[in-house]
Amino acid sequence: MKKLLSVLLAAIMLLSFTACGGGKESNRLEEIKERGYLTICTEPYFAPYEFIDPSKSGDEQYVGMDIEIAKYIADKIGVDLQITPLEFSAVLTGVIDGKYDLALSAMAYSPERAENMNLSKGYYFSNTGYGFICREEDKDKYTDIESLKDAVVITQSGSVQEALYNQYVPECKEFKLVSSMTDAYLAVAENKADVCICSCASAQLYADANGGLFIPEFRFELDESLDGTRVGATKEGTDELMELVNECIDELIESGKIEEWYAYYSDYAKTLGVA
Repeated sequence: MKKLLSVLLAAIMLLSFTACGGGKESNRLEEIKERGYLTICTEPYFAPYEFIDPSKSGDEQYVGMDIEIAKYIADKIGVDLQITPLEFSAVLTGVIDGKYDLALSAMAYSPERAENMNLSKGYYFSNTGYGFICREEDKDKYTDIESLKDAVVITQSGSVQEALYNQYVPECKEFKLVSSMTDAYLAVAENKADVCICSCASAQLYADANGGLFIPEFRFELDESLDGTRVGATKEGTDELMELVNECIDELIESGKIEEWYAYYSDYAKTLGVA
């Protein structure tokens, strides 16, 4: 009986200690400082935001505007930067689950993402919007949403482009999802799809680098409050980290670095023939 009481007392004490310790809120920024490095995840196939320079290796092979922003944030914290390349859907789940500190992957705002992530303020606002890309010989065939009813439409899984399709396109011949926008562009070029719903700025880079593709004048309607590329983090314990990220964004916009990097890496991507 005495042994049983001792076991029960020890269990109660253990639970009380656990409860006290469990009440402490996590602070992701302090964790980053203590470990000495910042982890980011990205899908490196979306120039000029992030792409791969095959002449380099390790983390140095990942280049682009988002990578520069990540380096700036890491320097601001005073830590090293570690980059993990993933498919875009894995970028989203990885940062939501807190496996990585930040997601920098040309990530646009959506209400669903705002509900599941801690999102930064917008840091790049494209004036070209969202539309679609098709083959040059079909430029007079696919000109608006109505014309897509007989088209095979493709875009990236988990993207804002997929949400735009679901919201605005009532019907098409077939709808396909792929893991990257590069795969979607290639599917159109290779006649495996007719139209790709896309960010027109990125699509234009791809068309310029590879030829044979055309971006019609049509644009999807997008609430201005939802515009802008964002940095994402898990919801838990990242308010202080996101405050620092937003400070970095303000500094980079004010200094003109965001526009400078966008222009520089647009030209850089063209020299490599990637988008």
